[in-house]
Amino acid sequence: MSRFQYTNRNLELLEPYEWKRSRTVLRGESSCKGADLPDRPSDLQQRDGRAIRKGNDIAKEFAGNKVDVIIYAVEKSLDSYKFNLLQNKQTFINQLKNNSLGSRTIDEGSMDESSGMNFSEYVAILSGNTELLEKAKLEKKINALESEKKGFIKSKSSATFKFEDSTRTIEGNTQMISRLTKDWDAFNSRVQTDKEGNKLNPIKLDGVASSDPKAISEKLNKLSDNARTNSEYFAIGELYGFKLLVKTEDSQKEGSIFKDNRFFIEGEGGIKYNYNNGHIATDPKLASLNFLNALERIPKLIEKYQTDNEKLSKDLPILKEVIDSTFRKEPQLKELKTELVALDRQILQTLKTKDEPVQEAQIVESIPKSNFSNDTIRSGESMSIKEIIDSNRERIFVGKVDNEVKKSSEDDGVHRGMRR
Repeated sequence: MSRFQYTNRNLELLEPYEWKRSRTVLRGESSCKGADLPDRPSDLQQRDGRAIRKGNDIAKEFAGNKVDVIIYAVEKSLDSYKFNLLQNKQTFINQLKNNSLGSRTIDEGSMDESSGMNFSEYVAILSGNTELLEKAKLEKKINALESEKKGFIKSKSSATFKFEDSTRTIEGNTQMISRLTKDWDAFNSRVQTDKEGNKLNPIKLDGVASSDPKAISEKLNKLSDNARTNSEYFAIGELYGFKLLVKTEDSQKEGSIFKDNRFFIEGEGGIKYNYNNGHIATDPKLASLNFLNALERIPKLIEKYQTDNEKLSKDLPILKEVIDSTFRKEPQLKELKTELVALDRQILQTLKTKDEPVQEAQIVESIPKSNFSNDTIRSGESMSIKEIIDSNRERIFVGKVDNEVKKSSEDDGVHRGMRR
């Protein structure tokens, strides 16, 4: 086995012993232990190394495919300051990654996914105050719920916008279907057919008396090359009561700008139809049928708008349900915030208690209460010796000394009838 020595905050690979064959273990780590704190958050994650990567057979076979990641730190030491630095660095990195430098609420990121703890929890543990740890855990839960609430509000706002936009689109499509249907009904009521049922093309162009397809094609191609309408619609004729129009537009091709004339046929509802993107074919027959083909596209347009309305209508109930919904975890979030406020108050009270000076205890000797009776005690008045003796018979004894007793007492030093 290769030897490792903890030197200058790095794990150094030493040379193998001379009497023992050396081999490096590539697989089989059952745990990962960090002996020091790196300067970068990424180093703390990268240090887990191959223990958490695929191919750890020992962990897979004997440890339930789980690896213990252990980080050593000393309580009430500068390790707390080190973790605080790591927390600030990780916060800034996450802000850059999430493009949220302007936000005040910050998720502490990937450490939660790999180790289950964030840097603020490490700081709380190392401070030796369990209340700080509780606060860190509460803030972590609150931040998670706040993030979830923001996502809910964002999705609700998006659903509201989409619901309103879909509603307006459906209304617009319905109006468009009504106008298209009106034009189609008008066309069917005026269209002429031959004996075989083919639609006739009685087109009338200004300045062309003949209805010959060749003459109509020449006129249309001439207008396509020479007309200049300054982006306005100019009437050039009619077909079944529908106006024929031409419009000059600026177009660009291969970097060069040129004038492009497009042809339309306008219905009674003001809708302008075109065929072949409004361009006239060089073939005489196809050129003369351009406007008739444009009118025959009306049924496909009606079907398209109807299909769009059906798709949008299916989404409306779902969007409405999202709009009317409320954040289900709001009570839990309020409860956690209430607990956090109470815990902050408790921590502040603890800090104030620690800052207050400790008062030394004073020993006061108790004085026995005299057995003065209420009858003999007179407030503000002096008492005679007799009154004092009468009120304290159990404590004061009065004796008389005779001459003989006095003489004998002088001999043995004892006064009969008196207590010393």
